[in-house]
Amino acid sequence: MKNFQNRVAVITGGAGGFGRAFANIGARLGMRLVLADVQQDALDQAKSELEAHGTQVLAIRCDVRHAAEVQGLADAAMDRFGAVHLVFNNAGVGSGGLVWENTQADWEWVLGVNLWGVIHGVRIFTPLMLESAKQEAGYEGHIVNTASMAGLLNAPTMGVYNVSKHAVVSLSESLYQDLKLVDAPIGASVLCPYFVPTGICQSRRNRPDDVRNDAKPTASQLAAQAMSEKAVRSGKVSAAQVAEWTFDAIRDGKFYIYSHPGALGNVQKRMEDIVSQRNPGDPYEAAPHIREML
Repeated sequence: MKNFQNRVAVITGGAGGFGRAFANIGARLGMRLVLADVQQDALDQAKSELEAHGTQVLAIRCDVRHAAEVQGLADAAMDRFGAVHLVFNNAGVGSGGLVWENTQADWEWVLGVNLWGVIHGVRIFTPLMLESAKQEAGYEGHIVNTASMAGLLNAPTMGVYNVSKHAVVSLSESLYQDLKLVDAPIGASVLCPYFVPTGICQSRRNRPDDVRNDAKPTASQLAAQAMSEKAVRSGKVSAAQVAEWTFDAIRDGKFYIYSHPGALGNVQKRMEDIVSQRNPGDPYEAAPHIREML
């Protein structure tokens, strides 16, 4: 996808973090935007600020866990703009702690947003984009799914999150291959950020009542939360930089997008463990103090 002017971008989790950074660049490039988020006040603010600079914005409160709400988002986008060219399946939440200490509600919440949100986005928007391609000469489209380096690694006390993001990487690779198989004019990418200052460590603020966990946090969950918050706060790469790299990848047709390529050494080591049939290595071998904290 090379041309963004007047094209339509749909962004879930669009009111903050990576989503808002994608929206800012889309606006700068002259795109028309469809923003979805569960946090109404942040969504209203993003819409107001973007419209003040002349961008056409449709803002829809949407819980991506629910297929009907994602379908409603797609219907609203088509009603307003008549086509969709770029989709960021970006909404995400975080959770930590020893994997057996996570409740069913924890699993349902994290998988509901991080995985089912992407599933619904791919299942609903891909056919819509393929249909748009039939109606528009020279159509170009692209889908970006936000995963994580946690989709390529398996650090302890991040089990629920790891599972959700590994599944997103797999789904994205499958989407890429399937689009190639049918020679679709639609590209696909997976974004795998590491520790970048966004609001994901505070995602529990928007946790819905139907998946609420009122139990007192365990020691491992408190430690994991503290570690994540410190790592994210200390991140030197901004969401805006990652968004710029993401749009560069869209232009270049690149599938894998990383915020911290230096972390790929750990991915290589994991792959070597798999191929060599070695037991999984210690992800904190170079930082034993982290293991002590946990």
